[in-house]
Amino acid sequence: MSAKDSRTVLQEAIPEEEFQQQVIDLAELRGWSHYHTHDSRRSAEGFPDLVLARPPTLRGGFDGRVIFAEMKAQKGRPSVEQRAWLAVLADTGKVEIYVWRPSDWDRIVEILA
Repeated sequence: MSAKDSRTVLQEAIPEEEFQQQVIDLAELRGWSHYHTHDSRRSAEGFPDLVLARPPTLRGGFDGRVIFAEMKAQKGRPSVEQRAWLAVLADTGKVEIYVWRPSDWDRIVEILA
């Protein structure tokens, strides 16, 4: 099995919750605040899994940013309600919107730099 095949197998095996925790851990290391609703049974359907925010620094190293991220297992797809929320948020033009899967890890590392 090639390294690429091994990576694909690992990406497909990681549960969404574990992947989400990896993203949260990375965000914390990079100075992002985060929010995740742990029990959404009484909430409106479709709201993104993670809200990440980082204010601008006094040194001007980066601008303040807000990210809404829907987390998915490798083969997962957003529901109709999730796509609707992501579209509304994207239409504001004020925040970053992502649907992240384990195969997006390298890009996530770049985004949260």
